[in-house]
Amino acid sequence: MEDILRPIYQERASQANTLGVLMVKKQQKNVPATDTFDVVLLILVKEADSPVYVKHYTYNNQKAALYMITDEQLNEWLLLGTNKKIFDWLYNGKVIFERNEYFHKINTELRDFPFNGRKLKMGIEFAKLIRRYMDGKAFFENGHYLDAYNHVVHSLHHLARLALIEQGFHPEVTVWQQIKQIEPEILKLYEELVSSHEPFDKRLELLFLASEFLIHSKIKSGISHLVDVLSEKEFWSINEMMNQKELQLYAVDLGMLLEYLIDRNIIEIVPIETKGKGVYHRYYKLNKKLS
Repeated sequence: MEDILRPIYQERASQANTLGVLMVKKQQKNVPATDTFDVVLLILVKEADSPVYVKHYTYNNQKAALYMITDEQLNEWLLLGTNKKIFDWLYNGKVIFERNEYFHKINTELRDFPFNGRKLKMGIEFAKLIRRYMDGKAFFENGHYLDAYNHVVHSLHHLARLALIEQGFHPEVTVWQQIKQIEPEILKLYEELVSSHEPFDKRLELLFLASEFLIHSKIKSGISHLVDVLSEKEFWSINEMMNQKELQLYAVDLGMLLEYLIDRNIIEIVPIETKGKGVYHRYYKLNKKLS
């Protein structure tokens, strides 16, 4: 299959817009990394009409996938973790071509994991964690145990990812295998949730209590980025926050995160009078002890 693909990637490598070409072959024990394809050809470009362009090929009962993605899209995937396979591709792929040591620089940055990038990723992950945890708790309190279970599983996953990022690791596809060495107590919570013989509601109740403690231990690192941003002004409207470039990455989870931090006296509400009698604009500021 590699011989068949050679003319394709050679043509791309000759173009000035191409930054690098990577080939990933399916490993029998790691089929998910290539979505069952025998070969994945990853082509990084500076610019394109679409940030992601995909083609599938077949030859002699083998199949290959070609991904042409922009440098901007790659950086977004690495930052937000929305394409976990990309880490496997970058770590294990064979470099066919790179312009100005493109892949070498990326892998160096992944290995070093700059602290500013970590703070932002921790903030995004913490916001997702709080959203899942609070939604799960609401479902539990209303007796919707299966929905609560689903949210709790996801909240533990975000907690595990946050712990890995905090320690300087990029969360990959095998998050639970990674966390086993870093913070085994999080893995233990997950195992108790899915394997316990306790009644379903009791299982969830105990897990909410235990995870509350672990979440509390992550608040400082989880909101470090948010604190940096909010410290830039005395107070903010929700619209100002949602239009701030980096806070936009928190997406729909920002509002829930604010309410969580208000309950814990980390964020304070600033009421500003409107023209309506007794109606106030709701602004937000950091507790002075944190700013």
